[in-house]
Amino acid sequence: MDQQSPPASTTPGPEYRWPSLLPSAVAAELDPDRAAGGRPRRTLRDWIVDFGCFFVAVFLGLIGAAAIGDNPRVSPGVAHLDQIVGALACAAVWLRRRWPVGLAVVLTLASVFSDTAGGAGAVAIFTLAVHRPFRYVGWIGGASMALVPLFYWLRPDPDMPYAVAVAFGVMLSAMVIGWGMFVRSRRQLLLSLRERALRAESEAALRAKEAQRLAREAIAREMHDVLAHRLTLLSVHAGALEFRPDAPEQEIARAAGVIRDSAHEALQDLREIIGVLRADEPADESGRPQPTLAALDALVAESRAAGMKVTLDNRLDDPGAVPSAAGRNAYRIAQEGLTNARKHAPGAEVTVLVTGAPGEGLTVAVRNPPPPGDVPKVPGSGQGLIGLTERATLAGGRLEHGTGGDGGFRVEAWLPWAP
Repeated sequence: MDQQSPPASTTPGPEYRWPSLLPSAVAAELDPDRAAGGRPRRTLRDWIVDFGCFFVAVFLGLIGAAAIGDNPRVSPGVAHLDQIVGALACAAVWLRRRWPVGLAVVLTLASVFSDTAGGAGAVAIFTLAVHRPFRYVGWIGGASMALVPLFYWLRPDPDMPYAVAVAFGVMLSAMVIGWGMFVRSRRQLLLSLRERALRAESEAALRAKEAQRLAREAIAREMHDVLAHRLTLLSVHAGALEFRPDAPEQEIARAAGVIRDSAHEALQDLREIIGVLRADEPADESGRPQPTLAALDALVAESRAAGMKVTLDNRLDDPGAVPSAAGRNAYRIAQEGLTNARKHAPGAEVTVLVTGAPGEGLTVAVRNPPPPGDVPKVPGSGQGLIGLTERATLAGGRLEHGTGGDGGFRVEAWLPWAP
């Protein structure tokens, strides 16, 4: 039984055993149910990172508060106001996921006038670089670095020259922005790789289904070509026994023998096909050798024994010289043509013509005139002729079939024969 490939899913697979350790943005892409109200729920990792960012902002704020408190150029009132602004900025860090752009703008401006808010401003710029495209980072991050000279002009560092302090501040801002962009790029790469993996799995499943479909069609075609011939022989002789119960004993015995042989051959062919399905080897390498043009005489003799009038015109000097693939296809085409003639034109004389040469190709034609009398309707779906056309096309040849001018039917195929 075919196994249906599972639909491409975006839920965390076996490679994500602990999705709570993923960032909420990544987890929301992998599992859309985590996004409630348009905003993804924080994961355990997010809480740890948020607490870490808060403590980093507080730690850097305390360093800034101590520095401004020791700066003799800053009055105590300004220092207290600076600390209040820094405390509010650190508390605002918890809003960095919800409003990264607005928070980055506000804390960037606050960092210009407050040493204590510098750590919170760096966290806000980092968050902006992680969660928003470069156009936001370019404008706001560029403005943040451009305001560094203003910051040190308003609050010069007593222990560091102005140019060195500005260069150091710009370098720190660039490092924070670069780190945030690296984190964002890594997350996008992770999602891109997963999307590619899902797409590759989906394409592989589609290719497997297509291969299964082609294999099923090939097996169905082979079963039709092999079993239809045997079953029509059974039908013909069983019908003769049904409508002529008073036939001579020898004729009844001969018909019963043909029925027995045909049933045995049909069972053997069916057993071989089932064996091919269960084996890993190709059909040509398992079971009995596949028939080729060398077995065409036996096929015609079998049809004649069933009561058909068959004329074989084999113009090949050496049928054994025909390549095995072309010979096997030619045999199946002749077999199907005889089977159709026996079903739809009983009593009509059938002509089988085989011609060809290396480099010119191999031609097989099966023709029959209209049946001599009324023919009961025989069930048929036309799959045999469709299968023959596919067989010839796959072999690089062509097949034509249709009704002739006299009301008869013809099947003619050309198959390549390399020189």
